Amino acid sequence: MRGFIASSIGVACAAALSLPLALSSGVGAATTPSAARALTAGAISGSTQSLPLSVLPRDRGLRAPGEQGLTQRDVHPFSLVGVVWDDPAAALEGRVQVRTRATGTARWSGWQELETHNGDHAPDPGTAEHDSGRLRGSTAPLWVGASDGVEVRVRPQAAPAHQAAAPAANSAAQASLPKGLRLELVDPGDEPPPGGAPAEGPRTGALTAESAAASAVNADLAPLGADAVPALGKKETESELIEARGGEADAKVSPYIGPRPRIVTRKGWGADETLRERTFAYTTKVKAAFVHHSATGNNYTCSQAPSLIRGIYRYHVKSLGWRDIGYNFLVDKCGNIYEGRAGGVAKPVKGAHTLGFNTNSMGVAVLGTFGTSKPSAAAVKGLARLAAWKLGLYGVNPSGKTYLTSAGGNLYRKGKSVRLNVISGHRDGYATECPGRLLYNKLGTARSTSASLQGR
Repeated sequence: MRGFIASSIGVACAAALSLPLALSSGVGAATTPSAARALTAGAISGSTQSLPLSVLPRDRGLRAPGEQGLTQRDVHPFSLVGVVWDDPAAALEGRVQVRTRATGTARWSGWQELETHNGDHAPDPGTAEHDSGRLRGSTAPLWVGASDGVEVRVRPQAAPAHQAAAPAANSAAQASLPKGLRLELVDPGDEPPPGGAPAEGPRTGALTAESAAASAVNADLAPLGADAVPALGKKETESELIEARGGEADAKVSPYIGPRPRIVTRKGWGADETLRERTFAYTTKVKAAFVHHSATGNNYTCSQAPSLIRGIYRYHVKSLGWRDIGYNFLVDKCGNIYEGRAGGVAKPVKGAHTLGFNTNSMGVAVLGTFGTSKPSAAAVKGLARLAAWKLGLYGVNPSGKTYLTSAGGNLYRKGKSVRLNVISGHRDGYATECPGRLLYNKLGTARSTSASLQGR
């Protein structure tokens, strides 16, 4: 697979250097909606409001001691919400709930829970991304749709008996909350304007230098500036793989690989490429696929999936301090597949998805929350189609086993060689609920379907 990597990176550098200076100058300076619109036809606005939480009044004893939050208030429009804190190693022992008001209405939602244990989605210890000093602790983000009002409460759970000091007369001792709690309200920006060209066609007129670099690493698969990598039939995919391997494969023996699925590129879902770090990070190969749920809730439509992904991307980078979105790929409830972390869909891009096992793996997030809700059949099929192709590029059997070396986590010590299913759930590498019980129960189906698509 070195041919895929080397050729596309060379194209990326050349593409960035060949862009007119007018496209790359002043990109970071656009701070107003009119200036943002003036950048390029493909520029997308977006913002993050970061509001510090404070201790809430007791309200006649209805609130727990030490409860923090914000009372009902008007805010600038947003669609995705999360809570962050200063120390990424600190756990939030308690409950985080939000209420939101739909934009332009007086209609408030009920209280909605945010997943508080999100530290298992993170860069590996000892990596530059992990040790950057920018990381924060966080809840999982929640998609709430277009909103302009918010209320939040963070309730500490009761402290364990051995930690509890003498409680006040009418209250139980509470666990302390992490320092620096902030509410993050993410506006993912508007949808990209229609370009008038086919989805897989070039859109070079709307590219900044950063966008060109992110697109060029897929140059072997789609034109520069394409909104999607087009699907290929199985025979075409096999031929492409044989060619990438230098044609050494016996023409009479077909490689085990599934047909390449259509993949919406970062350009297609509207990534603001100025948010991420400019360089790409790679591992050596792809030996396993870790499946996640995004824990963002299930109240989105497939047409909203690009906005949801832009929200997750902005939350990962601006709120959590990561170099890029953590997942390598995302799949929506209609089975659409999206490129995640930049670096090329065919390449071994190093993600930040499974703490301790980001090396020689890829992370795939199914958009939604699947503890008590079933994933759609289309989403499971999309996951299988992606795995059949991507694992096939590296000669890996989706229904097989593999060994990965832990970088450290709460299940396996650093340096331990761990035997895992090639298609594993996040919980197989880290003690977590992710990807939710009902999605985890579908991984057997994903393995067998993926292997069948490879021709096994």
